[in-house]
Amino acid sequence: MGSGMSGQAPSHAPDAAAIEALARDALARIPEPFATHLGDVVLLVEEFADDETLDGLGIEDPFALTGLYHGRPIGEKSAFDSGGLPDRIHLYRRAILDEWCDTGVSLQALVSHIVVHEVGHHFGLSDADMHALEDAAG
Repeated sequence: MGSGMSGQAPSHAPDAAAIEALARDALARIPEPFATHLGDVVLLVEEFADDETLDGLGIEDPFALTGLYHGRPIGEKSAFDSGGLPDRIHLYRRAILDEWCDTGVSLQALVSHIVVHEVGHHFGLSDADMHALEDAAG
């Protein structure tokens, strides 16, 4: 791949495993006290969001959604919660690659931005707080 993870597209599109590796690297850079609470979050890379998800969000174009947090923000959880699915961060590979080609930013920077944004939803953070977290995760 060489420079393919930079702003230039490689000769072949990165697969789900490559996107997941970048996302896991981004998660590993999340600072404390947030990092401690991410151990149970499941990371999933899919081609696109399913129709039910897109319909529920009022999104018609599957390329418009690059990532999504599913779960209850940590501030809304209770010690009495049990039996539910783990919190999940979904990354949508085709939409990510489309945005990567359109913006010219490095794939690593784009995936990191998406992961930090979705982690922010896990913690119920505001957009300003998410930007600060992204700066800290560097």
